[in-house]
Amino acid sequence: MATVAAVIASTHHPFYYRASTATGDDRPPFADAWVAKIEAFRETLTKARPDVLVMVGSDHFHQLWLDNMPQFLVGKAPFFDGNFYNEEREFGLPRMTLPGEEQLAAHILRNGLDAGFDLAFSNELRIDHSITCPIITLRPQADLPIVPIYTNIFAPPLPRPRRFVELGRTIRRLVESWPGDQRVAIIGTGHLSLELGGPRQFGEHGPDPVFDRKAIDWIASGDLDGCLAEVTLDSLHLPGNATHGFMDFLLMMGVAGAGAKADHVDSLDLFHTREAYFTWYPNGVPA
Repeated sequence: MATVAAVIASTHHPFYYRASTATGDDRPPFADAWVAKIEAFRETLTKARPDVLVMVGSDHFHQLWLDNMPQFLVGKAPFFDGNFYNEEREFGLPRMTLPGEEQLAAHILRNGLDAGFDLAFSNELRIDHSITCPIITLRPQADLPIVPIYTNIFAPPLPRPRRFVELGRTIRRLVESWPGDQRVAIIGTGHLSLELGGPRQFGEHGPDPVFDRKAIDWIASGDLDGCLAEVTLDSLHLPGNATHGFMDFLLMMGVAGAGAKADHVDSLDLFHTREAYFTWYPNGVPA
């Protein structure tokens, strides 16, 4: 059966690509420190030697809209085009085409349904920066086949936090039951406290540094019980109006397992958000 070679969770800041490639007066003062952290983070995936990437993210109303909003969707296609025009214009993100792993996608869909998750699917999914940003930071060669999984963190009614954890646990079981000897890295991106378009968007730190510190501790220590005791759909409005993206971190904690301590933990406090990076090796740190 397939092996989960690494479980990786991070934020997905769309300005990293522009900041990291800028030169001269256009290069922001925090770029070098950010690049150093990303290069160390990238090495955690490289060491895992994956063959396939399962990638969890959320569509930012690019392809999915209120006329048809699935709660959980699996992309099943031979390739996926990446990034939309506004992401090119606003963030400088490049257009990308990523290969797909259709057999694993089909396995997750069929067995996910049997496990109690009514997963939607798309054979024509175009992915946005929640998927392409971790490709840029972790695997810029963009040479590994992917299975994208989208979650609804934007359009109520949303699944509850515990449902995200349950899906994470299920994804891990499904990957580990996939016939073959492939090494699979499961990667998910989300948010800590985040404000979009509100009065706290461009503060000195993220909109709620206290929440950010607690969230990093929960994730790093695998404290699912402590996290779920405090985090609800209602409570996630308080740290910032877009903080429901934290539920994708909860999903990844479900993949890693309750009590699983991350093997790599790092973060960076930028002027309006806190970036965070976590890696777990379920079978021990690779040599």
